[in-house]
Amino acid sequence: MAEIQFDLHTHTIASGHATTATITDMAKSAAAKNLKMLGISDHGPATLGGGRISYFRNLAYAPRKRLGVEMLYGVEVNIMDNKGTLDLDDTILKNLDYAIASMHRPVIKPGTIEENTAAYIAAMKNPYVRIIGHCDDVKYPVDYFALVQAAMKNHVFLEINNSSLSPDGYRGNTKANNLMILNLCKHFHYPVLLSSDSHGSEHVGDFSYALELVKLAEMPEELILNYSLWR
Repeated sequence: MAEIQFDLHTHTIASGHATTATITDMAKSAAAKNLKMLGISDHGPATLGGGRISYFRNLAYAPRKRLGVEMLYGVEVNIMDNKGTLDLDDTILKNLDYAIASMHRPVIKPGTIEENTAAYIAAMKNPYVRIIGHCDDVKYPVDYFALVQAAMKNHVFLEINNSSLSPDGYRGNTKANNLMILNLCKHFHYPVLLSSDSHGSEHVGDFSYALELVKLAEMPEELILNYSLWR
């Protein structure tokens, strides 16, 4: 079986909650787990205690390699409304390697299936959004067929979030939603991204629950982005 090469959804002390880990701490953990690449994607400023605009500006000057690990610097931006407004503007996003767009309470109140789906799809249209984060959250029901179709059209990836699938996860029982994403992406032969959503260094590169589901869905290896740096 192929080995996981990278993890792009991780959080440091700059996210303002749950961890005191620095970027160097995260790189040490990635190196210890033989990852080839690590993405740092701290929360945007609308999250309580999230990264300040100055932090995201300064990431442009951060080292591109730490402890032998290739580094990418991004952000997990908040989707603010059903029009897909984000909590960082394009002048900041254009200088980052990527953006993950997600919905969090209390930043945006959960809406209907139609409203939540519209919010995600509108966010996908931003040219700097490359990933939609934890759209498995049961509090934000969506039309997964429409979401996958929009992801393909806008060249955006849906993640299978390991933290969501954890037994102590706070997004509810997301297994069925993640299976829906996997089965639809398999049907359309469109790749997915596995994410640890690690808040701190402990779970960097941890895809244990996500991999169980990938196996259950019989997802082809070529449709899992994390197995190849080239992809």
